[in-house]
Amino acid sequence: MNKKLAAALSSGAVLVLTLTACGGSEDNKELDAWAKKVCDLVPAQNKKITAAYDAITKAAEDTESTPAELQKADSQAFQDLSDGYKARGTVIQNAGAPPGAEDGAKKLQEAVKQLNALSASYADMKTQVDGLNTKDQAKFATGLKDVSAQMQKVEAQRQTALAALKELESGDTKQALADQPGCKQVSASTGASASATGS
Repeated sequence: MNKKLAAALSSGAVLVLTLTACGGSEDNKELDAWAKKVCDLVPAQNKKITAAYDAITKAAEDTESTPAELQKADSQAFQDLSDGYKARGTVIQNAGAPPGAEDGAKKLQEAVKQLNALSASYADMKTQVDGLNTKDQAKFATGLKDVSAQMQKVEAQRQTALAALKELESGDTKQALADQPGCKQVSASTGASASATGS
């Protein structure tokens, strides 16, 4: 049961967008300043979110973990994920719409909406895990099955957030973000092209 949960969590643990690490945006100081606001905060946020996914996967794969230990690890990880995605939404909201981006304000609102919804879902996951019966092995296993099923729904929601972020980070905005050291750092650490706003 634990391994199923781990699989659900690790099948796209890092929300990455297709940002190239070699930019080349035209000289747009306003857009570059916007990208810097976002990217300066990315490394710390990405580290927290990635660590949370890793913790859940590790706990689920540890066959020697007691139900109480697994519950504690998952609860903390879901809290960190909720906080991490909420922070992502706040960063984007505070940065405002990308200067010069077509429908930038609309795309910004949608991305923030999806990130906040994802944050709320992870908070609900924490509540669900906290309510598991760790005293009864059978009931705990059943509860984990329910958590795993819920994770599938949250994964679909994460994909929706990913799509909204792709819309926000298109065109010149994508290039401006790729030029920022913070976003390059995330790209290098994940071994893939990484987003300024997603993880």
